[in-house]
This record gives sequence, structure tokens and C-alpha cells, in this order.
Amino acid sequence: MSRFFTRERFGHPQFLAGMLLLLFLAQCLWLVSRKARSGQLQVAEVVRIRQGLEQWHGHGIAGTPSCQGNENLLSQGAAAPWEFANSGGYDPYHSPLWYLTASAPFVFLPMDLRPDAFAEWAWLARVPYLIFGLLLGASLWYVARRLYGNAGGYIALVLYCFSPAVIRTSALWFAQPEAGAAWGAFGTIFTAIAVAHTLYAPREVVLWNWRRILLLGLSVALAVGSQFSLIIVVPASLAFMLYLAPARRGPAAAIWAAACVIAFLLLFAAYFFHGAQFQAGLRHASFLGYSGHAFTVPGAYLQMVAQLGQNSPALLIAVPAALVAFALWPRARYFGNCAPLVIAILLLALAVGTPHHPGLGFHFVALPFLFLFVAGVSADLLETRQRSLVMSSICGLLAANAFWNLAELARTGWR
Repeated sequence: MSRFFTRERFGHPQFLAGMLLLLFLAQCLWLVSRKARSGQLQVAEVVRIRQGLEQWHGHGIAGTPSCQGNENLLSQGAAAPWEFANSGGYDPYHSPLWYLTASAPFVFLPMDLRPDAFAEWAWLARVPYLIFGLLLGASLWYVARRLYGNAGGYIALVLYCFSPAVIRTSALWFAQPEAGAAWGAFGTIFTAIAVAHTLYAPREVVLWNWRRILLLGLSVALAVGSQFSLIIVVPASLAFMLYLAPARRGPAAAIWAAACVIAFLLLFAAYFFHGAQFQAGLRHASFLGYSGHAFTVPGAYLQMVAQLGQNSPALLIAVPAALVAFALWPRARYFGNCAPLVIAILLLALAVGTPHHPGLGFHFVALPFLFLFVAGVSADLLETRQRSLVMSSICGLLAANAFWNLAELARTGWR
């Protein structure tokens, strides 16, 4: 035990990161309290939880026609969380895992989900997503610190902890629960990269990496199970593994395949091993339902920029500045900066191609990769002779972004 609690694992940087994550959690809890007091219930949230509970109790599979517990709500004119007419009653965007996660707290602590009792159960309904938000922030800091040092870790984490979109999504403040999908996608890419870096070790790599294989499979299952269209990160992770280990592509492909099998089994388990429902759910799933026409509409790109500003105002300045430095300065163009940029561009392109749901999901999932890219380029600039100027600019931008976010949070208390 004494070897585990060392200064390398729990030192000053970890303490500061923990304090930032606690501040992030406090902001989320503030929004949760505002939401609970307002009593502004989203019927889709009740539908999501009730469908998950029906499956937990053996009364059907969530997101499929076999779940009927939401008929009363839908008959009252409530909006369904998926398009019945176009998908035969199947959720084309999410697997049952999405519903099971939402309803998991109520399996252990049963509560009355009556709309007039919303203030009592609203807190419990947000527990899974607060946990996902914290875990995604911790993962982002860990990856950024490993790639760019303490400075990069702090920059990425501060951007994350004061991002309006991250706080809204983790607190379910008039937002879809997408934190789990983002954590899964982030974990898929960087677990694959971590695995690839171990392939030159003089051991039996496939067996030696069983923990990372399991983690990669869990990440894929969480990403794809939370949003079918995030299957795009699966081939992307393989591409990174093959690129990083050109002399060990056989073991890399074997590890990737093993992780995919684990993810497949976990998704099958989310259907409670009902083969017919599993096949039907995948048949109706919208994996890559983008519109090519959307890429020719200028308004789609303006909407992407506007959405980026709403998700994190600091990125409207930080991303263009980082792109200019990346383009003009060869030192910044290395794999640690290129990888998050490539994934962010891919996700934002899919967001443009799917202007409706799950387009907003792609916007959110791209955020951690954008934070990482900005942190990497900023950390590189901090090592130049203009360190003082760069430090002042970065600190000013982060402070202004944090102040604006806190001011907006304070305004919610007066609305």
C-alpha cells in the first residue's frame, strides 16, 4: 500500500487537479439545485428512466417496442426520445445501455418518478452523469499531463472545468446525457494509443495487455452504446495503433480485435442477451446517418462555430490561435498534437453532416479533444523565449473564461 501512495501519484499536481475537479463538481451541483427547485421537468428524461427501469425489472428491452411503460406520457403529447415513425419503434441513436445507465440509481434506491415529485428524485437522476463528468475530466488531465507536462494538464483541465457545455451536460441542465459517450470516445482513442506504445516491450503483448484490452473494450462499448454513430472512433483507434506500431501490426490488430469482441459482448449484454432484439436494434440503428448536402450549406459551418462558442467561449480564441501556431511552427506538428486535432476535425465534420441529433452529440464529444489540442500547442509555446507573453495571454484567457462562466452560473440563481 505504501508503494501505491507515492508523491508521483499523489503530489502537488494531483492535489491542484483534484481541487479543480471539486470546483467543477460544485458548479454542476449548483445547476442541479436550480433545476430541482424550478420543477421544470423534461418528460423525455422520465421516459428514459422508466424505460431503463422496465428493462431492469424484466419487462422488455429499453429503446425498443417491447417497452410500453411510457405510453401514458406519450399519449399526453410528450416528445419521444426517438423517432417512432422512422425507426419502427426502435431508438436509432442509442442502445439500451443509455437507458440502463440513466435508471441505474433507481434500481438500488427506488423512488416515485411522479412529475410533481421531481425535486425529490432529480438529484438521484443526475448521479451517473456527474460521475461521468468527473471521470472524463480526470482522464483528460491525466492524458494531457502525460503528453505535455503539468502546464498542459492544467490548461486542458481549466478549459474543461469551466466549459458551459460540460457543466450543463453533467448536470443535465436542459441537455442530453452525453458525458458517458464523450468519456467512452476519449478512452477509446487514448487507450488504443497507450496500447500501441507498449507493443515493443519484450513480452507476449497480447496477454500482457489484457487490462488495456479490457479497458479498450469497455470504452468502445460505452461510446457506441451511448451513441451508435460514435462507432467512427473504432476504426480511428485501429488506424492510430497501426501507425504507431508499424513493425507490430499483427499484435496491434489482434489486440484491437479482442477489444472489439469484448465491446460486442458488452453491447449484447445491454440487451440482456435477447438475440432477436439485439439484431433488430442494430438493424434500425443510425450509425453514420449524415447528409452530404449539409456540407454544401454555409449556414451549417456558421452553426458549428456558434455551437463551439456556446460550448466553450474560450475556444473561439484559443482554437484559431493554436491552429495558426500549429500551421506555422514545425515544432508543434508532432503526433501528440496531431492526434487530438484529427479526431476533433473528424467529429466536427460529422456534426456538420448531421445538423440534427446526434449532431449536437458530436459537438460535445469533440470538446475534450479540442481542449487537449489547445493545451498541447500552448505547452509548446510556453517553452519558447516568449514564455512571459504566452503565459500572460493564456492566464488572461482562462481567467476571463472562468469569470464569465461563474457569472452566468450566478445569473441562473436569479432567473
